[in-house]
Amino acid sequence: MTVLRWIFCVLFLWMNNANCQSKMVAIKGGTYIPLYGRDSLKVAIADFYMDVYPVTNQQFVKFVAQNPKWKRSKVIALFADGNYLMDWKSDTVLGEQQSLKAPITSVSWFAANAYCECQGKRLPTIDEWEYVAMANADLPDARQLKTYNEYILGWYEKPRTFNNDIGSTFKNYWEVYDLHGLVWEWTSDFNSVLVSGESRKDVDNDSNLFCGSAAIGATDLMNYAAFMRYAIRGSLKAKYTMKNLGFRCAKDKKNETL
Repeated sequence: MTVLRWIFCVLFLWMNNANCQSKMVAIKGGTYIPLYGRDSLKVAIADFYMDVYPVTNQQFVKFVAQNPKWKRSKVIALFADGNYLMDWKSDTVLGEQQSLKAPITSVSWFAANAYCECQGKRLPTIDEWEYVAMANADLPDARQLKTYNEYILGWYEKPRTFNNDIGSTFKNYWEVYDLHGLVWEWTSDFNSVLVSGESRKDVDNDSNLFCGSAAIGATDLMNYAAFMRYAIRGSLKAKYTMKNLGFRCAKDKKNETL
């Protein structure tokens, strides 16, 4: 009986831990042309892993319970503004209307970064996020499809759907969900709208780098949708929180398996 009880406890703890870990998928690297780039400007993306889903309320509740400094009542003002976890009843209890399986929102960049580091992961870069987000269900780069861009813009025009459960949007080519249609997401370098070639990997020509002022040229659906994302990122500071801004984690590949 004692042995059976021990086995049951081990299985319970393993299942509980598995439920709190985000599944990741391998992303095959390549090159892509970022917003307002030209054929002479291509950014190289190395192989990496990305979470299939955004981090959920359930996962973040567990994180703050294990890391008290990120509780609403204890977080340092330098690391989060006054709206941090604003809809929670208490430090470890969600609001009545919040689903455990919905993406966590109202968290700062500092909190999101700390969560990923606690999992042995990191936030994805802008380039990594945009590279994966180019895909629809069938193609790794669907940006030239009018129907795909209309879908993305249609979501941008509607009220945010942050309280919907993860997995409520389509699975893309990489088997990643919810990059469009659920919440905005933090990236590690969210505010690097103006950059130099030295700060981006393998950029061929500094003179062709994009900047936010190029919005005047955003005449097609693909550029306009991307510009909206860059505009949101460029308006943020690391301590800011938003009710429709969440995150997911990434991880360098380094020849390791998941």
